[in-house]
Formats: sequence, C-alpha cells, structure tokens
Amino acid sequence: MSGHGREAGRGPVLAAGVGARAGVTEGEVLALLRAALEAAGRRDPAVAVLATAETKAGEAGIAGAAARLGVPLVTYTAAELAAVDVPHPSRTVLGAAGTPSVAEAAALLAAGPGGALLVPKSASPRATVAVARFPAAPGPQPPPHGPGPHTRTPRAPVPPGPAPARTRKAGLP
Repeated sequence: MSGHGREAGRGPVLAAGVGARAGVTEGEVLALLRAALEAAGRRDPAVAVLATAETKAGEAGIAGAAARLGVPLVTYTAAELAAVDVPHPSRTVLGAAGTPSVAEAAALLAAGPGGALLVPKSASPRATVAVARFPAAPGPQPPPHGPGPHTRTPRAPVPPGPAPARTRKAGLP
C-alpha cells in the first residue's frame, strides 16, 4: 500500500461511512474524514465510496462531501445497518436511527464481504465517520460504481429461462 491508500493497479481501496445530525455541513464531514484518514496514514483520494443511512441521503453536508470527493454516495436501510456486527455500537444511535451503528456499519457494508474496519468511528459535534478497506484481491479491481448520488447500485436481474447447457468433450475432465 502506498501512503495514498492505493494498491498498485487498484485505485481507491477505502469506503467511508458517515453518520450525522441534521444540518451537518460539508466542511465538517470532510474535515472529520480527513482527520480519520490522516490518523491511518491515508489521504482522501483513497476513498472510493461514501456510505450512510438511507434517512441521511438528503443531508446536504453528506451529499456535498461525496460530490466534492467525486465518489458515489450509497445508502443502506436501518435494518441492513443493524445486521452488521460493529466494534462500537451505540444505544444513542439505536434510539435515533433505528440501528446501533451508522458510520462503522455503512463503511463495512460498502467495503463488501471480506472488508475490514481500518479506522473505527470518530466524531465531531454533528458527524461520525468510520473507514473500511476493501478486501485484498489479486490483480486490478475497479472501485464500486453507483448510478448516482443517493442511490444504491442495483443487482443485475437473473434472466428468466433455463440455464445454458454445459458440455464436456470426451476425455476431458
């Protein structure tokens, strides 16, 4: 890994999760994210995606931070976030958001299976940020892409009909 949070040939390898109170500013989100990344020896170009709770997608400070970073903003329901085991759950967040974690859970979900929490949640007066690393994979991998801000990348539908037949040539395993 380089000091910029990129692996050779992979590009950005970090997912940032953000929780916030109403009215959080873009500047506060970005400052908190930069501080978290610096604590881990990284910089914001390493961030491939910003993730948050579905109910926070309309917060101008969060959407503005994603736009400023040039990354998609993905959202998760409270049920999706609550299903993630996190190291620092909060009863306060559970009462306010319906999940014991927004920042850590969103970062881990956005990093995908095998992702790991790199920076646990840190807080400012109106925001909370956590950073997760995408799982290591051999060879180049593009960062996740979303269709645009405030949306989750939909899964491709499975085409209807029977699966294509597989054939084997005689003598081959």
